Amino acid sequence: MGRMRRRRSRRCLIWCDATLTRITRALRRMSVRGMAPDTWHSGRAASPGLAAGPLFISRPVTVQRHAAGSPVQEAAKLRDAIALAIGEIEKLQQQASDDAAEILEFQVAMLGDDALAEAAFAAIAEGAAVDAAWSEALNEQIAEYEAADEEYFRARASDMIDIRDRVLEHLFGTAAALPPAGAIILAEDMPPSRFLACDWSAGGGIALTGGSPSSHVAMLARTRGVPMVVGLDLDLADIQPLESALLDGEVGRINLAPTVQAAQAFQHQLQHAATEAAQWAQYLMQPAVTADGQRVFTQINVAAPTELDKLDPAICDGIGLVRTEFLFHDQPQLPDEDQQFAVYHRIVTWAAGRPVTIRTLDAGGDKPIEGLSMAAESNPFLGLRGIRLSLAHPDVFRVQLRALARAAHFGPLKVMLPMVTVPAEVAAAAALLAGEVADLERAGVPCRMPALGIMVEVPAAALAIDRYDAAFFSIGSNDLTQYVTASARDISAVAGLNDTANPAVLMLIEHVARFGREAGREVSLCGDAGGDPRLLPLLLQAGVRNVSMAPTMLARAKAVIARWQST
Repeated sequence: MGRMRRRRSRRCLIWCDATLTRITRALRRMSVRGMAPDTWHSGRAASPGLAAGPLFISRPVTVQRHAAGSPVQEAAKLRDAIALAIGEIEKLQQQASDDAAEILEFQVAMLGDDALAEAAFAAIAEGAAVDAAWSEALNEQIAEYEAADEEYFRARASDMIDIRDRVLEHLFGTAAALPPAGAIILAEDMPPSRFLACDWSAGGGIALTGGSPSSHVAMLARTRGVPMVVGLDLDLADIQPLESALLDGEVGRINLAPTVQAAQAFQHQLQHAATEAAQWAQYLMQPAVTADGQRVFTQINVAAPTELDKLDPAICDGIGLVRTEFLFHDQPQLPDEDQQFAVYHRIVTWAAGRPVTIRTLDAGGDKPIEGLSMAAESNPFLGLRGIRLSLAHPDVFRVQLRALARAAHFGPLKVMLPMVTVPAEVAAAAALLAGEVADLERAGVPCRMPALGIMVEVPAAALAIDRYDAAFFSIGSNDLTQYVTASARDISAVAGLNDTANPAVLMLIEHVARFGREAGREVSLCGDAGGDPRLLPLLLQAGVRNVSMAPTMLARAKAVIARWQST
């Protein structure tokens, strides 16, 4: 992991050295076009890192109005184009890791659903040209996704745009241009399929005028170490491809017209980053210890088991969060007990005796599941989600609890309940878990009663933490911050308010950490803040001594911890 960061930094340094003279030439052209040189445009950081390279602008496919043939001919063209698009995405699936392949499954499922093209075929039957019929039908659906209350569906709008454009490309017989190696891609949004089609081995980055730090492509970018900025206030129509651009995924900004001085300053920043990355790498395989000798447990968050394939368990103290939603999303039916057990067992085996905390299904809110989540809630984030949804569907919940109890036989697995608001929810879940363990034992199935804890993300739970009969507490800083500051994570207009450094959020974190210390119960933090070098010192000051983060954040976090000492 440290070697990957050093190689990326070296590639960017080489690029900067080779293009300083080209920047000088480009500045003259920019003055002609009226572009202000050396202006940083700010957005939101979605994946950390620095990138320098040519600017590649990805624009939506423009509909080329064609005269309509016969309805039979136009309908055949659309069916052929849809089939080609499905084949294209399925090819990407075969080359992708399991977590990425599962994300792509949404596009395959949508393209395979006759309802998707129903309006287009109806328009064709009335004499419309195939390109216009398809574009108008998909635009209407895209608008619905973009206007959805649920963050999950808003994030899927980029998938729908990609579906529209892929089919249009096949209708027109044109292929989307691939960005050059090491390019910074500027676009309105980027669906996972386009991300996976790019070769990131030569560096590069992503800059979006739309997008969200919580989107699927942002998750992929963080996993693969690709710098990404979203929410940039730029009009793509006013920008042309450039020889050079600078992307700062640490702060969340882009420079489309760097001066020679700016490029040189960025080069020094890259050199500093390369030096730091080499220093961080020295900490990766070591336990995290503060400058005054306090041990801090550092664990990893896992969204899919394939993320573990190239990781050495020795880099961490365990897995602080396993999200189980991937087992349920975009599947033709709910996963059965054996399917779930196989995944949980695989993760526990990888951990090699280290603790593994698996969160029960956290559906609802920004993660609805068809056939399970409530439809058309006015405010899904405050609706039937997390443990509320699981208790409302005990038949589905029991299956997951049985699979978890069976996997606990093979290692120190712990079960975490999301979105807990009142102690009665913990008691109800504990009773269901005890019942399933008893049934398994009567049937002679190897199992173990796992420790049952809660995710502290609802302010009511944080404020009255002493009321909860839980074996452990894991602070979910993402939702806790969202609820305390009353600011949604995916709305750029209030992004400045959604900050875990808010004193009110830190006070709640400190309150939970103090109670855990005094009561002798484990307290950890598993939100994005756990790996944020800006926030880590504040969390340590608040008394947190167990943090969980994306694996790519571990080395840097351990380095930050090593420099900190209590005051």
